[in-house]
Amino acid sequence: MRMTEELQMAGLNGGTKTIGASEFAEFAVSLRGDLLTKDVEGYDEARSVWNAMIDKKPAMIVQCFGVADVIASVKFAAKHQIVLAVRGAGHNIAGTAICDDGLLIDLSGWRSIHVDPEGKRARVEPGATLGDLDHETQAFGLATPTGINSTTGIAGLTLGGGFGWLSRKYGLTVDNLHAVDIVTADGALRHCSLTENRDLFWAIRGGGGNFGVITSFEFDLHLVGPTVMAGLVIHPFEKAQEVLQHYRHCVERMSDEMCVWMVARKAPPLPFLPAEWHGKPVIVLAACHIGTKAVAEKELRELREWGQPIADVIGPQPYSTWQTAFDPLLTPGARNYWKSHNLTEMNDAVIALVEEYGGRLPTTDTEIFFARVGGAINRVSPQYTAYPHRDTKFIMNVHTRWSSPQDDDRCMAWAREFFTAIEPHATGGVYVNFIPSDENRVANAYGPNMARLSEIKREYDPQNLFRINQNIKARHVTFHAPSAARP
Repeated sequence: MRMTEELQMAGLNGGTKTIGASEFAEFAVSLRGDLLTKDVEGYDEARSVWNAMIDKKPAMIVQCFGVADVIASVKFAAKHQIVLAVRGAGHNIAGTAICDDGLLIDLSGWRSIHVDPEGKRARVEPGATLGDLDHETQAFGLATPTGINSTTGIAGLTLGGGFGWLSRKYGLTVDNLHAVDIVTADGALRHCSLTENRDLFWAIRGGGGNFGVITSFEFDLHLVGPTVMAGLVIHPFEKAQEVLQHYRHCVERMSDEMCVWMVARKAPPLPFLPAEWHGKPVIVLAACHIGTKAVAEKELRELREWGQPIADVIGPQPYSTWQTAFDPLLTPGARNYWKSHNLTEMNDAVIALVEEYGGRLPTTDTEIFFARVGGAINRVSPQYTAYPHRDTKFIMNVHTRWSSPQDDDRCMAWAREFFTAIEPHATGGVYVNFIPSDENRVANAYGPNMARLSEIKREYDPQNLFRINQNIKARHVTFHAPSAARP
């Protein structure tokens, strides 16, 4: 953009806002990072996100180099009442890391991590990915619970709750969040923990990006690995009913050190699978045990010795390697649409529906997965953090994935149909990070915590500057704050 031109931007409450050339120039020189507009090289790369269904074009992108850039950007958006979005790694299914004609705060280049091995803490910048964090913490045999795709951003994952292979033992990602630094809508930098700005700290632990821009996360770490017992047991889909009944039996008996997820999909061309199975429907049991090798082998035996699997590739491997195992199936550039439910059980009716819909997956890359959570997650009060779903035992995600826009309607219709069929067996709750862009289930995501979240939103962001998210509206409500102590 030439400095003599005006810039038309999306207004926070509709319409357009004109940013004059002098205002634009003044903002640009206040930044240490780069300011990109649509006519600048690198703009298209900077606005791209993981889900190829999202194609939005901000008027400005600020590639922040530090906290001062974030403060300046928030103040600029608030002053001019323009739409504001915040991007970490850009992995969110709904595409809430990006906006049309507004200002994008891009934190994706901000990836530094400092590990304190003695204190078992990690200080993490908001552009870091799960792979970045694992790389640094595993050098000391430490980890914190995160997700299962190493290219996922730590910021978005954490703000929605965060769960993965370690969560049955150590809880959600937010249960291990010790403190944050956050720039709120007034441009102030606040430090939040259980002793400072407690209400705000409570809200960001599951409340998404509704309350400001996190500029630093501090996590508690645990002794994990560096070697764990992990891998896959793969069965023919024609045995789906029996396999899922056996899976249900095994996971009800397992210790917190063990985690097993179920995936129904068409077999990818993995080197350990016979070629004749490539592209055919299968049931995949993905297991991770973080105990000693002897204990892990004993506890995994029941899962592994049953039936006649196509392949069993469970064995010792680095935890950081296991964390990347599903990366090849989740690369950027594909069109993705998710539908999700929380469940307290996998009953026979649910198994029958998985068998029915798993038998007619719309594409080769589509999958149905059930994450068996529980354990430490369930031993926390629903009011301890903004994330309330402490009774959930299975998080189901229908991950529909394809390449051509011509398949949009067909693939999304299949996902919605399956979602509706499962609904009578679900709790009504949903993991906020799994809500797609066309679905308004914010109340389902927060349940009994919605009133308190709305009040905190009113206090810290009364104009709803941070609205490009699964948005919590500010309301005047009354709530009773729970004790800060873990139940």
